[in-house]
Amino acid sequence: MPSVERPLRKVIDLECDLPPDEHGKPRKFGTENLVPGFGDPERLDPPPGYGFPNYERIFPHRASAGPEGAARAPKGMSLTEFVKGMDEAGVVTGVVGRVPNRALAEIVRAHPGRFIGLASISPFDGMRGVREFEHVVRDLGLGGLRIAALFNMVPASDRRFYPLYAKCVELDVPVRIYTSMNYANDRPYDLGHPRHLDQVAMDFPELRIIAGLSGWPWIADMVGLLRRHPNLSCDTAAHSPRYFAVKGSGWEQFLQFGNTLLQDKIMVGLSPSTLGIPYKESIAEYEKLPLKERVIEKWLYGNARRFFRLG
Repeated sequence: MPSVERPLRKVIDLECDLPPDEHGKPRKFGTENLVPGFGDPERLDPPPGYGFPNYERIFPHRASAGPEGAARAPKGMSLTEFVKGMDEAGVVTGVVGRVPNRALAEIVRAHPGRFIGLASISPFDGMRGVREFEHVVRDLGLGGLRIAALFNMVPASDRRFYPLYAKCVELDVPVRIYTSMNYANDRPYDLGHPRHLDQVAMDFPELRIIAGLSGWPWIADMVGLLRRHPNLSCDTAAHSPRYFAVKGSGWEQFLQFGNTLLQDKIMVGLSPSTLGIPYKESIAEYEKLPLKERVIEKWLYGNARRFFRLG
């Protein structure tokens, strides 16, 4: 009897980072790099390996392809080709940040329904930034706010973000907050500690918050806060799922609660360019985790569909 191919599982990727361009070079938008926030024109060049370059020492497999087991960096491709790859893997929607707001709006417009764009707004711009945020959401079609203390070194609980959070509530859009330890050794390691989310969630109970990167290595704190705050969820971006079930990895509590009490709170960030793992392979790794089938569906699709109010 011929085997029947299973239909593609629907997936929503919370960190749909874009690949290199058609020439295999980092994608640029005008004069702005893909990742805003690097550098200061008044600072001297840092010592070798200091600051963000330290990531290359911590994650050497991400810097270049290596022997078996090393991550495979995606080849350069057009955005149309990238969307085709999403289709082939069942990725129906991708959340995108780390792109200048107007360029991001063009991507969202060019591929209707495929991307949710998260705006980057500086906390130093005050009410000018709030007005700009309202403009890019109402007029340009972006779908939320992105906060990353990793780049500007302003923790998410800093009062300078509060007008932006209030505007998120008013516009009924979520905020995704970088929540993890960073390896840029020229700045505090705990800028993204989950404790910063606690203050924000207390002060803005209506605000829908995504803890990007799930708070590793402070998993116990993250689990506790997910239980504590109804409108707080998280995603697994920048972490390979193959390690979630490995004893001693630090993810044990996350996986245990993610399969039970927190099964409605976790969304996946597949991070194809960061991890260098093709979509299909990454999705297969999630399917291998010791999770109930209905929980796998929630992690990969259902929770994000509900969170972003899609469909």
